[in-house]
Amino acid sequence: MKKTLLFILFCISQSLFSQADCSTALTVCGNSTINYGPTGIGAVNESLGGCLTTGEHNSIWYKLTIATSGTLTFNLVPNDPDADYDWAIYGPNVACGSLGAPIRCNAATVLGVGASTGLNMTSTITNAAGGSLTPYCQYLDVVAGQTYYLYIDNWVGAGASTVAPFSLTWGGTATLASPFTNPALQPNPFVAPGVPAANPADPKEVIICVSPAVFDFNTLTAGILNGNPNFVISYHTTQNDALAGTNPITAPITVNTTTVYYYSIRYQDPVNPTNPINFCRQIGPFKFKQGNINALDKTLLACNNNKTGTAVFNLTSAAVFTGPNVTIKYYPTMANLNAGTLEITNPTQYVSAGGVIYALVKTAEGCSDTAAITLNFYPEVVVNDAVLRFCALQQNLVTAAFNLTTANVTLQTGITKKYYKSLQDAINGTNEISTPAAYIAPSGVVYIKVTDGNGCYAVAKVTLEVIPPVYSAILKDKIICIEDKTTLDAGVGFDGYEWSTGATTQIITNVGVGTYWVKLKTGECISYQTVKVYASEQPVVTSVEISNTTVTVNVNGGNAPYKYSMDNINWQDSNVFNNISRGDHVIYVKDSYDCEPITVNIVVPNLINVITPNGDGINDIIDYSALGHKQNLVFNIFDRYGNKIFQADKLNNYKWDGTSGGKKVPTGNYWYSVIWNENDQKNTLFKYTGWVMVKNRE
Repeated sequence: MKKTLLFILFCISQSLFSQADCSTALTVCGNSTINYGPTGIGAVNESLGGCLTTGEHNSIWYKLTIATSGTLTFNLVPNDPDADYDWAIYGPNVACGSLGAPIRCNAATVLGVGASTGLNMTSTITNAAGGSLTPYCQYLDVVAGQTYYLYIDNWVGAGASTVAPFSLTWGGTATLASPFTNPALQPNPFVAPGVPAANPADPKEVIICVSPAVFDFNTLTAGILNGNPNFVISYHTTQNDALAGTNPITAPITVNTTTVYYYSIRYQDPVNPTNPINFCRQIGPFKFKQGNINALDKTLLACNNNKTGTAVFNLTSAAVFTGPNVTIKYYPTMANLNAGTLEITNPTQYVSAGGVIYALVKTAEGCSDTAAITLNFYPEVVVNDAVLRFCALQQNLVTAAFNLTTANVTLQTGITKKYYKSLQDAINGTNEISTPAAYIAPSGVVYIKVTDGNGCYAVAKVTLEVIPPVYSAILKDKIICIEDKTTLDAGVGFDGYEWSTGATTQIITNVGVGTYWVKLKTGECISYQTVKVYASEQPVVTSVEISNTTVTVNVNGGNAPYKYSMDNINWQDSNVFNNISRGDHVIYVKDSYDCEPITVNIVVPNLINVITPNGDGINDIIDYSALGHKQNLVFNIFDRYGNKIFQADKLNNYKWDGTSGGKKVPTGNYWYSVIWNENDQKNTLFKYTGWVMVKNRE
């Protein structure tokens, strides 16, 4: 065991008497140094024998048990020049009252500080009588389990008052028995009670809440033992009682902060109650210190976010006590605190309106005090709702690119803003709008979370309004003749104009067929309006019917009513021309737009009204082969009942010789029609009809 341990075990005492007899000898525990200063003798002036013939003067008795076999030496060094220490060893395994002669004895006269004596490995004597100048005797060979008694006496003459402490250290290869050096018996260190004093040399201090106080010393036992089995502790008011285990404190007593108290630890062999190590004791001093505490009233500030009327308070952040090793409990009222009811179990996230709650601060020793914690709100973040109006986007007229950062929702400085699509997102801080300076959205609402330097926030609602485009009510698409020009007027009431032609006037002129746009500025918004100038749809001659000298023109498309002319000078509303001479003609047609007329060329053929198919070469056939180049040319002959009796086509070269089915038809009148599509852009349908008399001589 370290020397410091036995310094604790055997502190110096100037007035110890009970250990000065053999029967009450102090048990030596381990090989650590012993410091002691004997004064007087015990209850009995014992017969010592050997070199000690003058009896006891200032003596102390020790009992030592060998733990491991080997050689044993010791060195006894006084610290006073007047000291004259004699000593004797008895044993092994002898009993007080029948010690017998000492096996080592030394009464040499060696004076002065440092005039040491004892056993060493070089001396060969076992006995040094009074007056001898040989202070050391021969070492002992000892065996484990043996018990010896060591008597030490400061011989300074009868009645002398000199008290000379000595220092006793052990040597050799043997070890002395001790439960405090055996890890099998003491697996854990003992823990002295209390906390270190301000002066490290002073005893540790056990906290009491008031002084004087009634204290139960047994409450310290478990902490001191620290889980070591088979050790017992007693408590004493003097060091001597602690060393001897006498006069223990067995019930709670009134203690104060000035008296030094002692604890005494000893081993209790559960199998052998007479085991010598049972008499080893480890003692230690301690004092009491008044540990009453003073809890401080505090004020906590938290955020009344968005004017909810409550805030989340961290009650543990209120420094109601600055010292360590305390527990703090929180209660909504003082009545609850006193009754120990309705403890606030979530002090770090306590949701409350403003008010006062109470903290109970308690030390490990049971000292306590209360503090009031006032709950207040930080100044509110002041916001106001706002409206943002932005111009519609041309690519999607129901949306706009809103710059949310321009919304004037607060006048406070030192704030931050974040933007959200919903109120719940703003409160939760989720789904933040990442591009608030260019937020594309339709009309609706967004929310701005305004947070100040205290982390408090309020949420402002911003109404978004898409400014619809403003268009000209008079600017309309137009239809003109393809060869004409026109004027486009965007109308009054706009702050600016910009045409696709580059013009910046309200009206542009000399505009032909095409598509145009104009930027119309209203305030800061610009509307794009497109206008088209269409070419009028020209009428189309769908067919021309020629019956003898009558020409009927059928027209479609364009914009009725139509006008018709044969000379592009004289116009008529009727599509029928009468008494048209034989030969080539041009028909002119125009619609209500009065554009350049369309034309169609016609031929009024020379009609043959009589054929005499008699083979004389004169009027034998009807011949329309001259029209063979026309598209879809068809030449049909009908009887007076409308029955088709002949069809002239490419195979018969568009000629009729007055036969049907290879036989001559009877003399009579017959109808015929010639139909074709003109080789023009519109494939105009022409129909020429007439009658012919067939005279067959047979």
